[in-house]
Amino acid sequence: MELGAKIKALRLKNRLTQGELADRCELTKGYISQIENELTSPSIATLKDILQTLGSSLNEFFSDDDDEKVVFGKEDYFVKETEDFNVTWLVPSAQKNVMEAIRIEIEPYKCSENDLPHDGEEFGYVLEGKIRVNLGKRKFVATKGETFYFRADKTHYIQNLTDKKAVVLWLSCPPNF
Repeated sequence: MELGAKIKALRLKNRLTQGELADRCELTKGYISQIENELTSPSIATLKDILQTLGSSLNEFFSDDDDEKVVFGKEDYFVKETEDFNVTWLVPSAQKNVMEAIRIEIEPYKCSENDLPHDGEEFGYVLEGKIRVNLGKRKFVATKGETFYFRADKTHYIQNLTDKKAVVLWLSCPPNF
């Protein structure tokens, strides 16, 4: 199997679009398309970034061994940084799993992105701070040590209510981030 086709198969297995993969790797959708269509070859560093985002490594990618990674560390995480919040994917291959775990840090008085209604359920554990869970027209407050749980059939997001950073461990089932 060619490199591009193998990357595409892994991307599809993770249920990511070319645009989503490109965003997570800080590349363009067009570049991902060129790689998948064998029009260009990524550098080793870029290939490592792509594979990490897809929950793989160079060794796993070029190996026929089917051992699945179980323990993940900081070197495996993928981080998306914005002015208002940072999202850390704690299990980079979670797109192919039943649930996805992220750690979200929200700056003082800022919000996470609006998540549109979708199938599935959401769970959160407030590690630091005080947040408001906005679920459709309803609003709920949760503080450090508290959890939230809801069906994701309404637009939802979380909002930091304090002048200090809020940190939440958030699980989405099925993966949606």
